[in-house]
Amino acid sequence: MGLILHEISASPPVRAVKLCLKELGLEAEYKLCNLLAKEQLGPEYQKKNPQHTVPTLEDGDFIIWDSHAINGYLVSTYAKNDSLYPKEPKVRAIVDQRLHFDSGVLFSALRNIGAKIFFAGEKEIREEDKQKVREGLAFLEKFLEGKKFITGDSFNIADFSVYTTASCLLVFVPELDKYPNVAKYFDTCKSSFKGISTDDEGLQAFKDLFKKATSG
Repeated sequence: MGLILHEISASPPVRAVKLCLKELGLEAEYKLCNLLAKEQLGPEYQKKNPQHTVPTLEDGDFIIWDSHAINGYLVSTYAKNDSLYPKEPKVRAIVDQRLHFDSGVLFSALRNIGAKIFFAGEKEIREEDKQKVREGLAFLEKFLEGKKFITGDSFNIADFSVYTTASCLLVFVPELDKYPNVAKYFDTCKSSFKGISTDDEGLQAFKDLFKKATSG
């Protein structure tokens, strides 16, 4: 039995896992879980993932969710080397810090806005929520000083998460010109990730959802 990924293409965390799968040369069966239709609240899905989030990965009888945990598992289980999630403690600590930065700062700002726009029906982004996005992007801009990627000269699983989340934040607050390091980082990621063409489709799906949710 192969890998099964429960997903919706517009989700930044799903995009992060797809980037990791592509980088590792792994195939997976994709099963749509339409969050807007509340499919994640069905009893079968909640049995697999009580937090009813995407992505959720099945590997045989093993089930894991949260994109950061999924990607760490994929690299630890299937990678031929540890370049995407280095084992050296100090190097891994920096990667982990960036992963926690993504979940605790960048994605927190994204989820805060997304819940109001996609699920509560709000049409405008509140100014205080935009400011949270700007604060997160300002941190990212600082982290990228003198670096090609989020921790140095080569990319790792933290880049999959940071890139996908930040690209969606800039859909909400389109101010990329204020963050030259982030802009350069985006270009570097786009020219480096094997799965960037599929990822671009996911980003466009997110843009389309946002446009639909805020129109009218």
